[in-house]
Amino acid sequence: MLNKQWAEELPVDGIQKIRPVAGGDVNQAYQVQTSEGPYFLLTQPNRSADFYQGEIAGLEALENAGVTAPRVIGSGQIDGDAYLLITFLHQGRGSGSQRDLGKLVANMHQHYSPNGKFGFDKPSTSSDITYSNEWSDTWRELFVDERMDELADKLIQNGSWNKKDEEQYQNVREIMNEELKNHQSKPSLLHGDLWGGNHMFLTDGTPALFDPNALYGDREFDLGCSLVFHAFSDEFYRAYQEAYPLDPGYEKRLNFYNLYLLMIHQYKFGPIYAGGVNRTMNEIIANA
Repeated sequence: MLNKQWAEELPVDGIQKIRPVAGGDVNQAYQVQTSEGPYFLLTQPNRSADFYQGEIAGLEALENAGVTAPRVIGSGQIDGDAYLLITFLHQGRGSGSQRDLGKLVANMHQHYSPNGKFGFDKPSTSSDITYSNEWSDTWRELFVDERMDELADKLIQNGSWNKKDEEQYQNVREIMNEELKNHQSKPSLLHGDLWGGNHMFLTDGTPALFDPNALYGDREFDLGCSLVFHAFSDEFYRAYQEAYPLDPGYEKRLNFYNLYLLMIHQYKFGPIYAGGVNRTMNEIIANA
C-alpha cells in the first residue's frame, strides 16, 4: 500500500482514496479517486524518475496518431519509487466492435517515423527486458539483430535453452534474415505489445489502446503478436485488411512475431512456454 506521502505529492488535487487494482505483470497499479474523478497510477519500486519515459513517449505518439489512449498527467519519483499518473479510461459493459478496432490499428500503422528509420526516440524499458530502440536503417537489423538475438542470448544464459534450442534458433535466424531482406518494410507506428489485455472498449463503444511498448517498425509485428493469445476476432483482421491490405507472403512472416512474443514469455514465466517456442520454430523451418 502507498503511504501518505503519495497523496501529498501526486500532481492532482482533492485525492480521496488510492486503492490497488489489476495492472498486469510489470507494474503495481492503483486507482486514484479524487474530487474531480478517477486517475490511473502505475508504480515501479526502487526505480528512477525516468523509468516510464518510453511509455510516456508511446502514449503521446498514439494520441498524435488519433488513437484513443490514456493521457499523461504526470510522472516522476515518490518515496524512492517511479510513478506514472494517467487519465482513467472507463470501460463499457459490452465487447465493442472488433471491426472498429481493426480499422483503428490500421490507421495507426499508416503513421510513419519522421526520419524514415526503424526504432524509437526512447528505449523500451520493463522490469525484465530493455531494448535501446536505437534507429536502424532496416527492420531486419532492429528486429533480428537487436530484439531476437538479445532474447535468444537471455534464454541461453538463464538455462532455458540447451544446445539444440540454440542450433534451432540459428536456423530460424537465417530464414528470418532472408525473408526480411526481401520484404519492403515500412516504419509504421506500432503499439509494440498488442494483445487482448492492452485494449478495451469505452462506455460509448470507442476502441482504445493502452500500455504501449511503442516503436516504428514493420506493421506485421503488431499483427503477429496479436495472434498469439487469440484475443482478436476474424472481424478485426478482415477490417484491418480492408483498410490497409498486407503484402503477399505475410502469413509466413507473422510466425516470426509469434515466436518473439513466446520467447519473451518463456524468459519471463518459464518452461510453460517452451513447447510453444519449439513448435513455432519448427513451423518457421518447415515453411521456409
